[in-house]
Amino acid sequence: MVIRDAGTVLDREQLRDITLNDEELMREILTALIDDTSRQIPLLEMAIREGDSQRCMRLAHYSKGACANVGAAAAAAVLKTIEHQAASREFQECSQSLSALVTEVDRLRSEAQGFADA
Repeated sequence: MVIRDAGTVLDREQLRDITLNDEELMREILTALIDDTSRQIPLLEMAIREGDSQRCMRLAHYSKGACANVGAAAAAAVLKTIEHQAASREFQECSQSLSALVTEVDRLRSEAQGFADA
């Protein structure tokens, strides 16, 4: 897992590389990633609220890998931050980072829509 540029919402080159430039597959992967990451957010929120650092770290790690593998670098970077904050039991900071993750997933959704329209 290599995060090329943590500020990049979606590294289209990386996505093209892993899909061999198959546009239908790219759309399917992005849809699955957005759906899965969106489902993880309330689970992360619950783990943070309950002070369960291990579960929070596992959830963040899982989603971080998925995001990084398809080129969703900004979301992966936020998830990496959450993972580290959870390890340090910095739950207030985790909550703030979770808000940033929601923003990044929204940005990814917009980017994916533009990608589908291209």
